[in-house]
Amino acid sequence: MLSAADDRAAAGPVPGHLEVAPENWIDIGGAQGRQFAALAERYPLRAHGLSLSIGGPAPLDLEWLRRVRVFLDAHDIDDYSDHLSFCGDEGYLHELLPLPFTDEAVEHVAQRVAIVQDVLERTIALENISAYLRWPAPLSEAQFINAVLDRAGCDLLLDVNNVYVNAMNHGEDALALIDSLPAGRVRAIHVAGHWQRHNDGLRIDTHGEPVIDPVWSLLDHAYARFGTLPTVLERDFNLPPWSELMQELQRVAAHHAAARVAA
Repeated sequence: MLSAADDRAAAGPVPGHLEVAPENWIDIGGAQGRQFAALAERYPLRAHGLSLSIGGPAPLDLEWLRRVRVFLDAHDIDDYSDHLSFCGDEGYLHELLPLPFTDEAVEHVAQRVAIVQDVLERTIALENISAYLRWPAPLSEAQFINAVLDRAGCDLLLDVNNVYVNAMNHGEDALALIDSLPAGRVRAIHVAGHWQRHNDGLRIDTHGEPVIDPVWSLLDHAYARFGTLPTVLERDFNLPPWSELMQELQRVAAHHAAARVAA
């Protein structure tokens, strides 16, 4: 699949970078390992983790972090991000679970970010997640994110689809959240599609649908607020024909280019 994707990419928009999950590629050898190494030589890579569990109760897996650092160094990857969430305690739940928006959670995350950054020898970024419940807590999501960035000294990977999903599900203001974020701390942007449940309208971040117009509008607003940052189109399953996927990627590039002109 790597070879086919590389061949097709050559006929479509030239990506400025590729995003990879270390969990999917560490210790992969053989033909796929060689193909991955070839892609790493051809395109700049950014690493986006799935299992850091930065807000979790279990101790951080330091051995895993050391393996991640070896992977990043081997492929000349400077940028590493994961999610502002937790995903397990004594096991991995394969789900990104929301943290309570409290000062205690801010301090817990900040202490763990310091450990991660020390092991990886990099300033990391944390992504805002889509959440389908809100714990009773004194802080808003915007206040919580800003407090984590300030206390932990890390950056933010802004997912505009997650901002929209949360705003619709919880009756919040997507533009206000984006406007509250510190411009110098947003490192990159994710844009994706989501699914809306028919019986109650709940929106679920799936990465399996086309990006909708309100999310494109949020992307434009983010560019106006933070500049034309590196942007990843996420599509994990329910993949359309390659031509349709390339059209959506071209639309990302068009919004990015228009924002540069407007600036």
